[in-house]
Amino acid sequence: MQMAVKDLLNKLTDVFTKDEKSNIGKLFLIVDDQIQNVRSSLSKVEEWRDIENAQGKALDALGDNVGQKRGQSTDEVYRVLIRGKVARNLSDGTTNRIIKAIATSLSCDPAEISIINAHDADSPDLVEPAAIVITKVPLDALNLTGMSTSQFLQIVDSIRAGGVRVASVNLEGTFAFAAGTELEEGSDFGFSDDLEEVGGTLSGIFTPQRDYKLPI
Repeated sequence: MQMAVKDLLNKLTDVFTKDEKSNIGKLFLIVDDQIQNVRSSLSKVEEWRDIENAQGKALDALGDNVGQKRGQSTDEVYRVLIRGKVARNLSDGTTNRIIKAIATSLSCDPAEISIINAHDADSPDLVEPAAIVITKVPLDALNLTGMSTSQFLQIVDSIRAGGVRVASVNLEGTFAFAAGTELEEGSDFGFSDDLEEVGGTLSGIFTPQRDYKLPI
């Protein structure tokens, strides 16, 4: 017998049979089931106020609060759009703010993103002063969202400052061979161990079969 039903039965006067098998006990069991359903619903409502947990219409409501439309986006991509909308509203176009906005959109550490001015890049083709190069982006975080490369570029383009062009975005992995003849073990950039707790990542990004323009 559930504790809630037992408590209800104990509150009855002694003229009633305080047993769950009695008629009033069975009635309390029915009532208790409804109470538990209400509690479960209230718990889910509280949990779904968090953008990371909300789904479907609940996530739509969070998007409406910040003025971000869903379009054809899945829940995963829509979370990126909502986080990005909030971050864009706070961004002043500086490099640090752009990094913060991208990190917030992808829900990753800002240290995993690197941006430099185009004229600082090691490329003779990038000499314009009002351009930036994103030299590092966490592929794992990007792939988890299910966004395509073009969709990610839309996010980045919406965050940049006015008049500043995104010259290129590096989506390469972190894998690299050791320099010289020495063997390196446990490196964050080399081959992984048996538990796959260390090691670099290969370049690449998941691209959905149905690509579409994001409502930004």
